[in-house]
Amino acid sequence: MELFWNIVLLIVGFALLIKGADWFVDGSAGIAGKCKIPPLIIGLTVVAFGTSAPELCVSVASAIQKSTDIAIGNVVGSNIANVLLILGVSALIHNLPVTKNSLALDLPVLVLSSALLIGLGVWGRALEWWDGLILLLVFIAYMAVLLVKARRVLKMQNAAPVSEAEPDKVAERREQGKIARWFTLMRRKTWFLVLLTLVGLGMVVGGGTLLVDGAKFIAKYFGASERIIALTVVAIGTSLPELVTSVVAAKKGETDIAVGNIIGSNIFNILLIGGVSALIYPLPFVPDKNLVDALVALGATLLLYALALFKKHEIGKIGGALMLACFAGYYVYLFVA
Repeated sequence: MELFWNIVLLIVGFALLIKGADWFVDGSAGIAGKCKIPPLIIGLTVVAFGTSAPELCVSVASAIQKSTDIAIGNVVGSNIANVLLILGVSALIHNLPVTKNSLALDLPVLVLSSALLIGLGVWGRALEWWDGLILLLVFIAYMAVLLVKARRVLKMQNAAPVSEAEPDKVAERREQGKIARWFTLMRRKTWFLVLLTLVGLGMVVGGGTLLVDGAKFIAKYFGASERIIALTVVAIGTSLPELVTSVVAAKKGETDIAVGNIIGSNIFNILLIGGVSALIYPLPFVPDKNLVDALVALGATLLLYALALFKKHEIGKIGGALMLACFAGYYVYLFVA
């Protein structure tokens, strides 16, 4: 019976994480829009942070509870799932072009971040607080470059901030029903946006705590390590926002969103989430376990980069099938080794 309730706890945690992140993004993006912040800047900051909020809260909660295998396994496992599983499935649905900006800036940053994580982990057999500080400084530098580039684009295009009515019009066309229409109308009120942001953030934090507690119990019950649970159940669960976003974007042909969402999320996972978690509590980096997982994450990134350099900088169905095959092979290794 106790197992049943912990599984329920895990599911409730996932639900709170995903819906909470959704509300957090809606609320904070709405507030940013009212402050006349351009949509491009909102996308690079608020929305990108929102999709990584589940991973952040799970890893931070794990670090606080000293469940270090879950903290680092969630970061590395989510990056592996994001590239090999989510982009693999998305590429089978629709060819995924990789933009010149991603090839020139984002993918190299992701490769360097993955290598930096490995280097810092191997150097001291753990990610200490100063390693976390290094990761956060790199993250700040990367965000600064993105914001500078975004401002240049806006100046070149002479773009004006989107009016407050535009998001609501889009929402009104998409949403139906009395509750949905009420929600759309309420999003025009600043106090409601603030409340939505706070409630969403609370749901994400609470969901992360419930998920960690449930995952720890299930791992002990079945005799599995917290590392395995983090790399599989937790990693895929916290990657659900990226999975839904990328698959829906691929179905609609909005492939820039599908690829950019994954690359940005993976950079956030390593530099922001890994950095904050290491500041809270040292994360042991075991050579025959964590190093292998981190190398797989780096290999997945290099595979993505290699596929993006061929065939008009697109990832097609063959590339998607290769990614999924690598993902299946890695999971076989986890449960067999």
